[in-house]
Amino acid sequence: MTTYNWNEIPVEQMTPLVTRQVLHAQHITVARIGIAKGAAVPTHSHINEQVLNLISGRLKVLVDGVETVLEGGHTLVIPPNVPHSVEALEDVVAVDIFSPIREDWIRGDDAYLRQG
Repeated sequence: MTTYNWNEIPVEQMTPLVTRQVLHAQHITVARIGIAKGAAVPTHSHINEQVLNLISGRLKVLVDGVETVLEGGHTLVIPPNVPHSVEALEDVVAVDIFSPIREDWIRGDDAYLRQG
């Protein structure tokens, strides 16, 4: 068993308006993402299934051409290889779970998150 404390996990400043904290387990990656109102993550896709848990705020999500607005307490499952993007309608805190682990993030191949 391994215990983590988000307060001890380094915060990465991805853009002036987007932060990320990440932990990698054996088969999943968990990320706590902060997105300031008005910021966006551009359309992208990845081989990972993603479970987006919106902790607080409002987030406009476009998944495979279908738009939805999530509010704190909502969870959205994004299948592997499906194009998606987000825009923060309010300041957002989200916890994303990915399976398998985000090898692209480990390699540093995450330029789409650093745009903006």
